[in-house]
Amino acid sequence: MVGTTVAPAATADAGRVVRTLADAFADDPVLAWLLPSGRRAGRLTAHFRATVGGDVLGDGLSKVSPYGAVLVHPDGWRQSLLHQAGHAASYVRAFGHRLPWAVGVQAALERRHPREPHRYLSYIGVAAAGRGRGVGSALLAAVTAESDAAGLPTYLEASSPRNARLYRRHGFVTVDVVRPLGSPPLELMMRVVGG
Repeated sequence: MVGTTVAPAATADAGRVVRTLADAFADDPVLAWLLPSGRRAGRLTAHFRATVGGDVLGDGLSKVSPYGAVLVHPDGWRQSLLHQAGHAASYVRAFGHRLPWAVGVQAALERRHPREPHRYLSYIGVAAAGRGRGVGSALLAAVTAESDAAGLPTYLEASSPRNARLYRRHGFVTVDVVRPLGSPPLELMMRVVGG
């Protein structure tokens, strides 16, 4: 299908990945709860600009396609304090007065994050123009095949029922459902090797 070609994301793809994810998450329930203002598009761009960087691009794990992107972290899934400090202004621009909620949700998710070795899909998104074309499935197939080859399970947090259904079709199972600080539900999902 058109748009389903998947390639490793290079550092040079950062701008495209930011734009793709900001578009893909424009209607995400959790980010809409965190960013309720009418300026959500700009705030999403600031958030993904702070999130997307050399620590998740350029190692061959994260992937891009013409309409989608997936950020994949190996075992070192936590952002360093140095990274967080370097992007503090971007996080403030993104979340404004909702920053304490964003930090609280992140902390709650980190407490439940698996401790055994795995690959973490922090964000997977398909731009509106690419939905329904198999882009999400192509991205998932690429990263889960590599996880299987490495002998590692794959973990993610599904922020919408529609996304959770897609992940289930690719072998993910729900291990918990959380609503940190009263957020919309997040399904914590794991895929075992060969799942």
